[in-house]
Amino acid sequence: MIGSTRKTSNPFVDFVSLHALLFRQGKTLKPGKASPVPRPKLKPGAPVALNFSPHPDDECIVGGLPLRLQREAGYKIINVAVTLGSKPARRRTRLKELTHACKFLGWGLEQIKPGGLERITPTARLQEPEHWETAVRATATLIWRHKPRTIFLPHVNDWHPTHMGTHWLVMDALRTLPARFNCTLVENEFWGQMTAPNLLVESSVNDVANLIAALACHVGEVKRNPYHLRLPAWMMDNVRRGAELTGKPGSSAPDFTFGTIYRLGKWRSQERQDFSMKNPFIAAATGLKSLLG
Repeated sequence: MIGSTRKTSNPFVDFVSLHALLFRQGKTLKPGKASPVPRPKLKPGAPVALNFSPHPDDECIVGGLPLRLQREAGYKIINVAVTLGSKPARRRTRLKELTHACKFLGWGLEQIKPGGLERITPTARLQEPEHWETAVRATATLIWRHKPRTIFLPHVNDWHPTHMGTHWLVMDALRTLPARFNCTLVENEFWGQMTAPNLLVESSVNDVANLIAALACHVGEVKRNPYHLRLPAWMMDNVRRGAELTGKPGSSAPDFTFGTIYRLGKWRSQERQDFSMKNPFIAAATGLKSLLG
């Protein structure tokens, strides 16, 4: 028996002990020591995806689909750092860590405002209209400059005030753009679960390992809470939830080990439009070109 000398007839003790052992071993791995992922060669005019991240590290946690878009569909992924966190003394270091994480994954990095935006919350949206309008204009300018084919953003009820604020920031910015601007919207989740997702995307072992290594670049954050080591467990639970939330209640789960849940929609004529997925389960062996166009 692994990790215990106690005799038991329960065959799952070893199974759980292995999980505990792997987590302990993971704590001995040094963050930031992995070699960067080779940056893929992009074709001229490659489609752009903007990944709006409320904080440094969010880009890695929800990065399963962006990483596959980059590798399988030739997308240029640009992470947009909305804020650099709530602690001013940590912001310079967090930007450096974020730069390393994006470089590791081969992603571009931009800030809406040097040093990050402040007070991007639903409360500020309602109570500080001038401040909010300034942030919305800057966000709209960035979107229009890149004219992305796809935009990633947190869903509206992602619990953390800055995550919810980032959702409204992007949506308000989109409403100011010309009616001819169209794109695919992909909402993601971390702190709060979506009630009506429509897409479960599998990640390979190699992709998950790359996301963890990039997440480990956020040394200060994972030092206080080693959530990079819990990412595989979170992605396994996504498969459990996504099987029935994106499929049908009582339906069989896809044969995925790791996955990320999303809500896919379209931005058309200055409004969000629902998108019906014929197959909500995107396996690692399935191409993505037909998914997001």
